[in-house]
Amino acid sequence: MSAADARIRKRSVTIGRHRTSISLEAAFWDELQAIAERRGLSLNALVADIDRERLQGRDLRDATNLSSALRLHVLEALKRP
Repeated sequence: MSAADARIRKRSVTIGRHRTSISLEAAFWDELQAIAERRGLSLNALVADIDRERLQGRDLRDATNLSSALRLHVLEALKRP
């Protein structure tokens, strides 16, 4: 992994009608884009799906923050064959 992969990149995404900024390491953004492409989704759609899963059936005060949920989603995807 290069130093560039570890750099934090801030991106704006749209979830529903809400625009928000998310900061993640470049390597995570790259992998999220690859996951989205494999699923035939836009990056915004993938992030919205992950956000929806994160919040479903949970008290919003107990929900993991979105950046963490995105990182965990990438790790889970990489563990699958």
